[in-house]
Amino acid sequence: MENYSINTSCVQAGYRPKNGEPRQIPIVQSTTFKYDTSEDMGKLFDLEAEGYFYTRLQNPTNDYVAAKIADLEGGSAAMLTSSGQAANFFALFNICECGSHIVASSSIYGGTFNLIAVTMKKMGIDVTFVEPTATEEELNAAFKDNTRAVFGETIANPALTVLDIEKFAKVAHEHGVPLIVDNTFPTPVNCRPIEWGADIVTHSTTKYMDGHGAAVGGCIVDSGKFDWMAHADKFPGLCTPDESYHGITYAEKFGKEGAFITKATAQLMRDFGSIQSPQNAYILNLGLESLHVRMPRHVENGQAVAEFLEAHPKVTKVNYSGLKSDKYYDLAQKYLPNGGCGVVSFELAGGRDAAQKFMKNLKLAAIETHVADARTCCLNPATSTHRQMTDEQLKAAGIPAGLVRMSCGLEDKKDLIADLAQALDQI
Repeated sequence: MENYSINTSCVQAGYRPKNGEPRQIPIVQSTTFKYDTSEDMGKLFDLEAEGYFYTRLQNPTNDYVAAKIADLEGGSAAMLTSSGQAANFFALFNICECGSHIVASSSIYGGTFNLIAVTMKKMGIDVTFVEPTATEEELNAAFKDNTRAVFGETIANPALTVLDIEKFAKVAHEHGVPLIVDNTFPTPVNCRPIEWGADIVTHSTTKYMDGHGAAVGGCIVDSGKFDWMAHADKFPGLCTPDESYHGITYAEKFGKEGAFITKATAQLMRDFGSIQSPQNAYILNLGLESLHVRMPRHVENGQAVAEFLEAHPKVTKVNYSGLKSDKYYDLAQKYLPNGGCGVVSFELAGGRDAAQKFMKNLKLAAIETHVADARTCCLNPATSTHRQMTDEQLKAAGIPAGLVRMSCGLEDKKDLIADLAQALDQI
């Protein structure tokens, strides 16, 4: 599939049926798989043969869809997870352990911020948060001897900051660690972080990839380019024998292209079990087949809504990298020349109270704890997705208490603007 455009890959990659096989990806709704001999199954447990023995680790339906996403991102291997949160946790925990340290952008999804700052900290993994606009000098200052990964989001949810992927990758590589980028909002249709130096890419497939609010899921994609053995002292889990798998050294046996995902599957999925169901993987694939068609419409609607809001007297600020007034406009032109996504965030002159009254009067857009859907939805992050964060943390993440996040769906942009206008009139 490497010679086809991403538009074709959205439709065709991952599953290529042979003569007489189902044209649509089959849903392998089975927990287990039958083998003729114990020796045949034993080879699977020893990672000496390819195949399936228990869906908690791997399932054919999931693998077909993971292969498609790997193709779309330009990666070497991928693994589906039960959610985007599981994907980010696995991506980090696969190379971090008690005593490790992470450098992360402060402008990330509140759930991921909490995962890193609170939950993983309880596991003995420390973190230093940096501004997404940090200079190379500021980034370098955040590193410690035990730093094992750098993490950021291409377009942050909901602050909509744009990550300078090349800069973060450069500094990460100078310190011998990988850059992990959550690429949920742009999707590979609008940005492929691996081409800019990212080593691992994650997704909440619940969002644009599914596109219809039908199935929760996540995905991890490995670029296959980071040389783990060149930094073996930092990554013993990949570069020393795993006694729970008969002494296999993943980086040696599976190389740069397969070590990361194989370990994540053999160890983390085995022990934590955050597998995506085959049914959800099937639904996800249906969304992926139209991803390249839907994303331009989301961008068109987002741009139109952002321009309308920017000109409205009751709106004090609009965050959307497609606006020339946005501080991330130049970065967006570099990394997102075809547009980023359909999500717009903005502040109203009346703060939190005005934001809640505005949302109460919307008729077309729905108040939902969701984003990146075919249907337009909105929320006030400070009282929902980010309510676990303090005011100081909200400020650091670029999310004022009165901020409204609106995810523009696939409706007619004229209808969306009319709905916004009537709701604003009632503030």
